[in-house]
Amino acid sequence: MKLIINIICFTVLSTISNAFENPKINLGKFSINKYEITIKEFSEYASKNNIITLAEKNGGGYEWSTGWEKRSGWNYKTPFGKKPESNLEPAAHLNRFESEKYCKYKDGRLPTFEEWKLAAYTQVLNSDKYNKGETYTYPSGNKAEGLNSQGILNFDKHVDVTSLPEGINGLVAMGGNVWEWIDDKKGSESLTAGASWWYGAYKTRVKGVQYKPSDFYVIYIGFRCAFDN
Repeated sequence: MKLIINIICFTVLSTISNAFENPKINLGKFSINKYEITIKEFSEYASKNNIITLAEKNGGGYEWSTGWEKRSGWNYKTPFGKKPESNLEPAAHLNRFESEKYCKYKDGRLPTFEEWKLAAYTQVLNSDKYNKGETYTYPSGNKAEGLNSQGILNFDKHVDVTSLPEGINGLVAMGGNVWEWIDDKKGSESLTAGASWWYGAYKTRVKGVQYKPSDFYVIYIGFRCAFDN
């Protein structure tokens, strides 16, 4: 019986994964992916284009412990060094340039901070839950809820993007789960926004953004793409 249940669960999860789409949410002058780019999406792109990421070439990505420590075998395919629970988890261990190349391949780009900020905090679209034109404190509204952050959902890792609720503008995980690369640069650093599961909800607010080395590839950072309309 246990074997049958496991087979059924695997079949259902495989069907969901195969049917996955990452729609573009139209916000006027630009559109943005509803979800963070997933392992499934990046894997398909990498396979078609013979892409080997720096984390793969260099034997692993990084995690914070007593400092930044390299973890053998950690890359976007195996973010914690083993097969992920779902290939709809966000693709991590990718630096700004690798993320940007993916977006360009999809005829998109990384969002600017002004675009990302508008998408994350200001309700642009008609909604039954949020007031059109209002700017909120969190990507979930004026209350931090439904975020994969410490003190809220407490998964203590990033999770399948389809398992998280929609927030402002119908976007998912604009706060928590993983940081997201933004197009804005300052020297050799690029902006990241939204915070990861490692932080509390306070970091998902607009002032929580951080600049990080553009060639940085760690477990905590992913991305989504923007598109000109």
